[in-house]
Amino acid sequence: MTTHAQLFVNLPVKNLDRSVAFFTQIGYSFNPQFTDENATCMILGDNLFVMLLVEPFFQTFTSKTLCDTTKSLESLVALPVGSRAEVDALIAKAVAAGGKVLGEPRDYGFMYSHGYEDLDGHTWDVFYMDMSAMPQQ
Repeated sequence: MTTHAQLFVNLPVKNLDRSVAFFTQIGYSFNPQFTDENATCMILGDNLFVMLLVEPFFQTFTSKTLCDTTKSLESLVALPVGSRAEVDALIAKAVAAGGKVLGEPRDYGFMYSHGYEDLDGHTWDVFYMDMSAMPQQ
């Protein structure tokens, strides 16, 4: 089995300062060692990071055209939290910071999730999963 000690997700952003302000308001912090005018490293948890890269800098890593997030979904980042209340609280913070709520919460009994779109149109799904309530097969 292949395993990894860390995860870095890279996302293009139009305005780095605006994105940092948005995610700071939600409650995330940033590693100044990996921050300059082109990029910043947002800390999601132990060994879990999102690199926010301004679009021209992001474009240097690929020959492909960047996704227009107003028309297409480039990724769906799913983030587990510790309770249903934490799902709702994080969505509320994202909306208060200028994000857009995505539909209604989804309740599958053992899993509860809800999503938001950040200022650059990236989709974030926040969920709580209670494995003890998982249906048995």
